[in-house]
Amino acid sequence: GSRVNGSAAVAADLGKETEFILRGWCLRGHVLGLLVWALIADTPYHLYPSYGWVMFVAVFLWLVTIVFFVLYLFQLHMKLYMVPWPLVLMVFNVGATVLYITAFITCSASVEQTSLKGSRPYNQRAAASFFSCLVMIAYGVSTFLSFQAWRGVGSNAATSQMAGGYA
Repeated sequence: GSRVNGSAAVAADLGKETEFILRGWCLRGHVLGLLVWALIADTPYHLYPSYGWVMFVAVFLWLVTIVFFVLYLFQLHMKLYMVPWPLVLMVFNVGATVLYITAFITCSASVEQTSLKGSRPYNQRAAASFFSCLVMIAYGVSTFLSFQAWRGVGSNAATSQMAGGYA
């Protein structure tokens, strides 16, 4: 009896710890969006409409992510208690994931068509494709975690804090 309950408690603690670690890595992954648009901005991207789209997605989502970060850093989401933050975060993360999927595909498909292999723009655009894939994965994991917070699955102090007290 108590041995089973103890094992369940250890598994729950490991789940909470894993979720906390995943949230930290997702935040780092979102910061890589800055690297995506910096790499593209250092090439003559304005000549190719496909990179205009990648720049829009990277800059827009990076700025919105910074706004959410500041809201949570200063706990302003607690003052705006009438906003359903778990739902807002989930919708944002779903949208960001979809946009980054399109940006990743666009960026990856355009590298060879817009640059000479081995040139500096080629290398920068290839690196931007790689990092946009990492950011896409980070937003995907954030979508999963925010969906769980919205549903109230695995509710703990960390998810409750991130979800504005609703989880």
